[in-house]
Amino acid sequence: MLGRPKNRRTRPRGEPRWQLPQLNWRALGMTTGVLVAMVAAGALLLGLLNQPIETVAVSGRFQRVTPGDIERVVKARVAGAGLLSVDLAAVRRAIHTVPWVDAVSVQRAWPHGLAVLVIEQTAAARWDDNGLLNTRGELFDANERHVPPELARLSGPDGKEALVAQRYLAAQSRLQLAGQRVTAMRLDARGAWEFDLANGVTVRLGRRQVDERFETFMTTALKLVTQRAEDINYVDMRYTNGFAIGWRGSAGAARGGGHNA
Repeated sequence: MLGRPKNRRTRPRGEPRWQLPQLNWRALGMTTGVLVAMVAAGALLLGLLNQPIETVAVSGRFQRVTPGDIERVVKARVAGAGLLSVDLAAVRRAIHTVPWVDAVSVQRAWPHGLAVLVIEQTAAARWDDNGLLNTRGELFDANERHVPPELARLSGPDGKEALVAQRYLAAQSRLQLAGQRVTAMRLDARGAWEFDLANGVTVRLGRRQVDERFETFMTTALKLVTQRAEDINYVDMRYTNGFAIGWRGSAGAARGGGHNA
């Protein structure tokens, strides 16, 4: 038979099971008052800081975009907003709708303004007749009315803009060191590549081993092309162990070895 624990405390008859804590109502009231005052002061401060936006300062190096264009877009987007409540991300998105805008920074300028920094697109090449590609190979303007004539003309299937731009930029950087310049780069629907030089010579690379064929052109055919450009119509690199040259005014081509691939 089990007995009761010897050290168990017996609650005296009539003793309550629990009691309310003793509160210092005066201290509690003072603390509550301080908190209310702080919240009110914070709201007042936010109200003072959230002033209407009155000025928009636009900076950057401009050729195609004007500061006035940017300022009009910003003011239309922030109409009625305060300096604290304005959605800066939405302002940036609105500025990006302006043609030729590449990158944007928008910051609050106390007490009543915004500071906007704009970086324009850099046109690296044109796409077909009226499109423009930037240095990342992005088609940022598909219907430009005034295309800089010095830009190389790139073309290819839809969706291949970045791929063609990448190959063009790589080839151009190599050829510039040799005193040559690419004026056109083409990728056809079958996946074959060719490019034109400023001296009028076309270089055919084909579909296979494109990088290797370009290296072969640089090391074996470029010297001849530089020396006799006025006599050469095209250089065909689609040969296993060499290349072929199409001479101007000639129906045939002189092979540099190998067979067509």
